Amino acid sequence: MDLGLNGKKAIVCAASKGLGRGCAMALAGEGVKLVINSRDPDKLEQTADEIRSATGATVITVAGDIATEKTRADILAACPAPDILVNNAGGPPPGNFRDWGRDDWIRAIDNNMLTPIELIKAVIDGMIERRFGRIVNITSSAVRAPIDVLGLSNGARAGLTGFVAGLARTAARHNVTINNLLPGAFATERMTGVTRAMAEANGLDPDAELERRRLLIPAERFGDPREFGHACAFLCSADAGYLVGHNLLLDGGAYPGTM
Repeated sequence: MDLGLNGKKAIVCAASKGLGRGCAMALAGEGVKLVINSRDPDKLEQTADEIRSATGATVITVAGDIATEKTRADILAACPAPDILVNNAGGPPPGNFRDWGRDDWIRAIDNNMLTPIELIKAVIDGMIERRFGRIVNITSSAVRAPIDVLGLSNGARAGLTGFVAGLARTAARHNVTINNLLPGAFATERMTGVTRAMAEANGLDPDAELERRRLLIPAERFGDPREFGHACAFLCSADAGYLVGHNLLLDGGAYPGTM
């Protein structure tokens, strides 16, 4: 299926590994020119080389913390007129809300709500003028089914979701869409790291806890970042212009609801 993206330009945040990397690779495979970002310059360059080798795509790297004004400015200087924006950032640590202070909340909100909003603000008017734009925010399945120990993530990402729900309706008539991808348990460093840390904190065997979690998923497997990337690429496609303000859940059937 031709997604109609050949020659388009995309910014993909936190793209050196995991779900961000999956999105970047899938878009590159469709002929998209990339600007990718992460905080680790060495890992970022390695990923860029792997994407170039696999797809032949043009890939520009901008290392730095996406939550800082300087890094956002550097990314926008490298790609001032993107057709696609994929917002992504590492989630806050798990824990008990009684242990979190104001600084913890501000950091979570800054990384997972305000930073995506700042990037959307920077690119959306240009997309509207060019009458094409695709914005995808990588959030979490916890937006649909909150997880108590991920309260920082629940709150910040739910805030972004509420903001996007209103904005998406104002941009749709210009062929600019904003949607959210909600990952469940994918085979990423973050997922395994958080699961192991929580198991150890509760005196459980980390490997056994990972296996228990896997078997709770109706698909009986963890997601592959590659398939997540292809879902992202479809949301960015020319034929996805009628998908507006959605929260697309990819969790192997773990969420038990009907809606």
